[in-house]
Amino acid sequence: MTIPPASIASDLAPTGTLRASINLGNPVLAHGTAAAPAGVTVDIAREIGRRLGVDVELVCFEAARMSFEAMAEGRADICFLAIEPAREAEVAFTAPYVLIEGVYAVPRESPFTTPADVDRDGVRIGVKQGSAYDLFLTRTLEHASVERGEEGVDAFRAQGLEVAAGIRQPMTAFVEANPDVRLIEDRFMQIQQALGTTKTRRPETVQYLRDLVEELKAGGFVADALRRANHPDDLVAPAA
Repeated sequence: MTIPPASIASDLAPTGTLRASINLGNPVLAHGTAAAPAGVTVDIAREIGRRLGVDVELVCFEAARMSFEAMAEGRADICFLAIEPAREAEVAFTAPYVLIEGVYAVPRESPFTTPADVDRDGVRIGVKQGSAYDLFLTRTLEHASVERGEEGVDAFRAQGLEVAAGIRQPMTAFVEANPDVRLIEDRFMQIQQALGTTKTRRPETVQYLRDLVEELKAGGFVADALRRANHPDDLVAPAA
């Protein structure tokens, strides 16, 4: 990739500092604290700042909806969110850099064995409010209903719901720690995690980010970042 012109840096980081919205609520993407975050999104944000020659401010949140709101309200310049139609009105996305899966957990005695079994009348699914899987299930379920909470498993427990939805990695940990529940192994969705910025950016700025993500995938940067965070590198998305 060629050195970016100063106009891209000034468009993407008009304050002189690149403000990156980081979602600490998704452990595949980021972990640690707001004072000391780490993970693949943090690494990508810092790499963009390095290439543009600007400082990076990591603006951390505990949920994707808060990260999205920061972008929409002009408190962040870039974000790391799953591609969803409800967000694309505000966010210009790259192709995904990481693919993760949404899965269900159910009580051990539940009759449900596949994701399709869950979508029936009277079934309530606990989700994290504003998450990619909240948006997806709200858009696609025909019979089951969504119950929102700070965490899907918290709503599942507190309300005695039939199903909990979440990202495979933390859901697997939840099931391992709670022998009264089990995972439905097949995913109900693939979550395409992408880099985004506001749609007010110039087309060449958005294209720069899209090209950069492809370079970081192809060159092993994303895979290395995942391994440093103790995640498998097979989560890297294929070339666009």
